[in-house]
Parts: sequence; C-alpha cells; structure tokens
Amino acid sequence: MSQLFASVKEVVNALRPQDPVFVVRPRVLAAQARRIIDAFPGDVLYAVKCNDDLNVIDALYAGGLRHFDVASMTEVRAMTERYPDAECHFMHPVKSREAIAEAYFTHGVRSFVLDHEDELEKIFQVTENATDMTLSVRLEMPRGKAMMCLSGKFGTGQSEGARLLRRIHAAGCRAGLTFHVGSQCVDPKAYAEAVHMCGQTIEEAGVPLDVLDVGGGFPGEYTGEEPAFDAFVEAVVEACDEIGLAINTPGGTRLQCEPGRALVCDGVSVIARVELRRGDSLYLNDGTYGGLAELRWLGNCFPMRVVRPAGQDPACGRLTGFDLYGPTCDSIDSMPGPHWLPDDVKEGDWIEVGRMGAYSNALRTRFNGFETTIWVSVEDTVILRPAVPMTLDQLRSAA
Repeated sequence: MSQLFASVKEVVNALRPQDPVFVVRPRVLAAQARRIIDAFPGDVLYAVKCNDDLNVIDALYAGGLRHFDVASMTEVRAMTERYPDAECHFMHPVKSREAIAEAYFTHGVRSFVLDHEDELEKIFQVTENATDMTLSVRLEMPRGKAMMCLSGKFGTGQSEGARLLRRIHAAGCRAGLTFHVGSQCVDPKAYAEAVHMCGQTIEEAGVPLDVLDVGGGFPGEYTGEEPAFDAFVEAVVEACDEIGLAINTPGGTRLQCEPGRALVCDGVSVIARVELRRGDSLYLNDGTYGGLAELRWLGNCFPMRVVRPAGQDPACGRLTGFDLYGPTCDSIDSMPGPHWLPDDVKEGDWIEVGRMGAYSNALRTRFNGFETTIWVSVEDTVILRPAVPMTLDQLRSAA
C-alpha cells in the first residue's frame, strides 16, 4: 500500500518531491465503483489496461467491483492472485495458445473473446473442446463514434459474426456478442446503434444469445457537458428492448460492460514540479513519455492547480494559458495549451494535474531514463474542476 496523507498539500509539505507523484483518492474510486455498479443492470468489468496500479484497483474492489476485463497473462495472474473471488474475462480477441491454456487450466478463466474462425478453433483445441466457457464474438464498429476511434484492428462483420455464434452454440458453449464504440464516447446513441447491429447479427445467427457485452468507452467528465453514465445505460436498455432481447430475466441475456476511464478518471492526480519557466512555457519533471501522455492525445482539458508548501504565499496571479513541456530531450514531449494557471507560477512550484486516473501510469515509459515515480494516497475527496471551462466541441477539436 502507498503512504497515506490527508491532502495533496500535506504531500507537498512532507515530501517536497523531486520526482513526479501519482496521487490516489481511494474514497473517490470506491464511490464511483458503487455508483456505476448500481446503475448498470449486469456485470461491470473493470478494464485493467486503463490503470493497473493495485492501489487503484483495491479501491474499486472496496467499492464492490468483482469482474475484470483482462488482456494479457500479466493481468490475468495479477488479478486472480490478488482477488481470488473475482472473475476474469479474457477480452483480447487474439491470444497465444500458451495464454489460453494457462488462463483456462491454471487460473480458471472461462470467458474469452474472439473475432475470427481460427481464434475460435484455437480456443477449442487448447481447452480440449471444453463446454463450460462463454465465448463472445467481437463485432466491427463504424468509425467516428468517439473522440478516440478504436476501429480497424479488431472486430468481424455481422454475417461472419452470426456464423461464429452458430459454431459456438453448436459446440455447447455460451454464446456472446461484444463491441467497442471507441474511447471517450459522448454520444449514447452510438451504443444504441451498436446494440441494433448486434440484433441483426442475432437474428441472422438464429441461436440464443447468452451474453451481450457493450464494451467500454464511457466518458470521463472533462468539460461537464458529457452525458452521465445513466444516459448510456438507458440507451442500451432501450435498444435491447427494441431488438427483443430479454435482459434481467431468468434464462435471458446477461449484460456486461467494460468501463475503464469512467471508473478511474477522477480518482487519480499527478503532481509535477516546474523546473523552468520561459515566458508562457513551463518545463515540468513529467510529460508525455511519463504520466501526462493524455495531455497530448486528449488535449488541454485537464484541470490544474499550483500547490506550494506551508510558509510560501499561495499562487494567486491572473489566470494565464501556458504551454507545457516534459523532461525528456525529445521535442515531441510537449503538451500544447492553453493550460490555465496563475501567472505567478514559478520554478520550484508543484502543479497538481487532476482527472489523470485513465491511461496515465499505464502509458509511462523509461525513455531518457525519466521513470522514477512516487505513489501516495490521500484521504480527501477533492475532484479538481477546470479554471476555465471548455466545451465538448473544443475538446473534440483539441483531440
């Protein structure tokens, strides 16, 4: 477990950290897990790839989460060892034979995803034609439904999906469908349209559907205009009713979802130190090769504040838009602004970057040797808000 503090201010006072700090807010994470589990009429699978730090996942577990979307044997081993009463779902559509064997025979994984006939055959061969599995076919989704499109690498067409469903059903396994509309999707209709595509596939297959996994992509709240999670649930449930899919009934179809960002976005911050100020440019000890990659890929939507230790005057200057740069020698290590901070920010100040729970530590590299990071937890439930709010249209343009 990481060291526990009352607040970020206390972290800076006590540590005066020379390296970047990941700040976990367990109470925020646990509360978000409870809220999403209560809102979704099925199984909530946490996408471990989004943030695999055990301090984060322990907090989600404390909030009641008992299902994990895993994509590698490293994730399978870590989750089954730490949470033996939880259920792992191997959601990567392409797996090695060794990974399938270890997941099935050693770790008791019984849920697998595929999108190709050869992958299905591989699963059957490795598990010796086991019939106690749930095998879900991933459908290809149209492009342009989310701020970060994930189409192209995975997914099969509807007719091929129907054929795979028939094979799974004939083999005696539970048959499922899944999809992923993309990351940071802010349109509930995208999920409804995807469910209707599943409905066409189910009709063509002509076999019962045991599981419908509506994937991830549920948005974090960066602008305040993003629809609430409940709006996506409503769209999914309504679409299921429209295609005649019986959910929440004995013998009906079990719903699943795979939130990552929506679960952990608000529960982690990053503290970085200003090493140099040059006009309206700030050079930090963390950047896009470290924990701040999303500041480049998603844009300047992350709330920030200057944190100074006790005995120093607080930063209270006029808000100014800064460009940020990371510590490496690579010019790509830049985070264009405007990132809004007081204009009296200076070398030696610490900046807390909020809502960094998703794809922050998970994307860190060792590039240029900048890899040291401190982990702490804080008791407060502070969720930073943008000093200068932005709109969804501005966020789309930045992304």
